[in-house]
Amino acid sequence: MDWEPYIETNPQILQGKPVVKGTRLFVEFLLDLLGAGWTREQVFASYPTLTADSLSAAFGFASDPLRDMAFYPMPSPRSG
Repeated sequence: MDWEPYIETNPQILQGKPVVKGTRLFVEFLLDLLGAGWTREQVFASYPTLTADSLSAAFGFASDPLRDMAFYPMPSPRSG
């Protein structure tokens, strides 16, 4: 998803954290809510200005850096 129409950074808002445009809902906060088990419905009920597209944009923003990252398997610790 093209997140740029929905996500912005501004040093005057939450010290420049990426937020949903027109709100003080920062991407990290929204991801933390969902990571803590909140449903999309609970998020929308608690933050009615949030749209489905803006929540999807938060995921798109967060996943962008992962596209270019290389991941290497970590060796498993050996038992003693």
